[in-house]
Amino acid sequence: MSGFLLHLLRHGAPEQPGLLMGRTDGAPCPTGIAACVEQVAEIPFAAIVASDLGRASAAAQAIGAQRALPVTVDPRWRELDFGAWDGLAPAAIDNDAMGRFWNDPDACPPPQGERWSALTARVSDALDTLPARDTLIVTHGGAIRAALAVLFGFDQRHLWAFDLPYGALLSLRVWRGTPRSAQIMGLWP
Repeated sequence: MSGFLLHLLRHGAPEQPGLLMGRTDGAPCPTGIAACVEQVAEIPFAAIVASDLGRASAAAQAIGAQRALPVTVDPRWRELDFGAWDGLAPAAIDNDAMGRFWNDPDACPPPQGERWSALTARVSDALDTLPARDTLIVTHGGAIRAALAVLFGFDQRHLWAFDLPYGALLSLRVWRGTPRSAQIMGLWP
């Protein structure tokens, strides 16, 4: 069995980059959308899925319009909810609290925020319901890292080693089954 290709595209730059935007739906900038369209110009896929947040779904809609493909919007591909920190710059948050979060986002989530395990659970569920065909998912850095945790069992130290700037594309080959199996095919910043 050959599996299927899963392309995970981080949304392009929002109008206010560098903030912790989980549930905050920061508007995408036109150059960020254009960068996403360009990033996947040579990548074949048969389906497009996007987070329901505008910074991801706007790029997905632009890609879908160019390819005459419908976009399935799925809120399970949202970014981690940063709770009280949502919409803030990391520099505006207590360094110790931020450090505890980065070291263990499940044990030390942001105040009123989402635990890492909740994010990985919803991304795992979203992965289970994908069609077994080559698919592009336009999503967020946290959801991409959650997919890596689910598919490969990477721990936090490994996940933060991946540089996923705005518009980054991570391509995987995925095989269904228990346990799931996947292979990293490429990462393009």
